[in-house]
Amino acid sequence: MNLLALDTSTEQMSMAVQRRGVAAPWQHTAAGGAHSSTHLIPEIQRLMVQADLRFDQLDAIVFGAGPGSFTGLRTACSVAQGLAFGAGVPVLPVDTLLAVAEDARWQLGRAGGLRVTALLDARMDELYAASYDFGSGSWTQHQGYRLIKPEALAWDGRGVLAGNVFAAYGARLPDGPGQRLLALPTASAMLRLAPALLAAGAAVSAAEALPTYIRDKVAQTTLERAAAKAGA
Repeated sequence: MNLLALDTSTEQMSMAVQRRGVAAPWQHTAAGGAHSSTHLIPEIQRLMVQADLRFDQLDAIVFGAGPGSFTGLRTACSVAQGLAFGAGVPVLPVDTLLAVAEDARWQLGRAGGLRVTALLDARMDELYAASYDFGSGSWTQHQGYRLIKPEALAWDGRGVLAGNVFAAYGARLPDGPGQRLLALPTASAMLRLAPALLAAGAAVSAAEALPTYIRDKVAQTTLERAAAKAGA
């Protein structure tokens, strides 16, 4: 399939273009955050030129829908919507925690029998978590989205803890025999997930594409920041 995938839900900006009949996608990663709003579209255009594709030749535009950074999710969604409107192609929102699980599976080279508890830094001393099982070539969600304190993670030690939380919260996470693995919701992981999601009817029109928000509150008050500093 001809696909464009992009994600700005974390500290990393990731994008990739896949062209029908070509084995390896064209990829680019860079610092995210504030850089995403100015660099995302030019880098996408550059990759599309390298792949020799027009936007109206895409089967879908794939984006990391969340959970993740509020600003990052809105950036990715608005860019995906704008490009899809202009090209007349559908949009495929992808669960960023599922993409973390897929990135971990790919790093491990596992073809089945794998459970991944995906974790993303939610800031404000919290993390996003969800668990997935991989078998028979597909993913199923074992435990749904949670927004929790690191020490509140309920983990039985099975499988892999994967995500971007270990530098900040590693000492506060539960111990177990399972592996810890740095993984991110990369655009290449989303490209691998896309065919099954498209076949399942997960694509939407540009107007219907929305970010996935789990938290309503986006910042701490001055008193909350002072209390957290005093506790530290």
